Amino acid sequence: MSAAPLPGPLAALAPLLDDYGYLAVAVLVLLDNCGVPVPGQTVLVLAAVYAGTGHLSLAGVIAVATAAAVLGNTLGYLIGRTGGRAFVDRWGRYVMLTPARMERANGFFERHGGKVVTVARFVDGLRQTSGIIAGTTGMEARRFTVFNILGAVLWVGVWSVAGYLAGANIGTVYEQVVRYQLWLLIGLGAALLAALVHQVLRRRARR
Repeated sequence: MSAAPLPGPLAALAPLLDDYGYLAVAVLVLLDNCGVPVPGQTVLVLAAVYAGTGHLSLAGVIAVATAAAVLGNTLGYLIGRTGGRAFVDRWGRYVMLTPARMERANGFFERHGGKVVTVARFVDGLRQTSGIIAGTTGMEARRFTVFNILGAVLWVGVWSVAGYLAGANIGTVYEQVVRYQLWLLIGLGAALLAALVHQVLRRRARR
């Protein structure tokens, strides 16, 4: 099967999707959500474009991608939960992750981890590592699962609908949304910084 000509990374992935269909979506989305830098988001968009041309089922793309995203982030969480803290305790001092900073990170994720896990899917870098970070900081498993599923549903839903509706214009749409990811990352960083400053000021006020 073959879709209309596509620009950039979408065109590069077209042969893979032609040959392996849903399997390509499942594998790349899973890896993309558990710490491996592969083009999972791009293949998701392309699969939705294919669904818009009738080559794949949109419901099938959404179901496969959502399950793979949830499983991938869960694997990342388990990696962080079982080995992340030991890794930080041994090597963290080399990257300025002191025990005191880890405790602050644990407290932050206890309060705001749900928001981070949900939004992280839309930010390259955070999408690949949020599960590992959540596990390393000891985020409660049931709470992580709820926000993991919520984030996966939102991420897959947004990109699937965008790809399905944009059709031949998906290249332009994709480039614009990726460009605005930088602003989303800046906004998230500002929110994290504001929360940290708020906690510091509260502690000083108590003292």
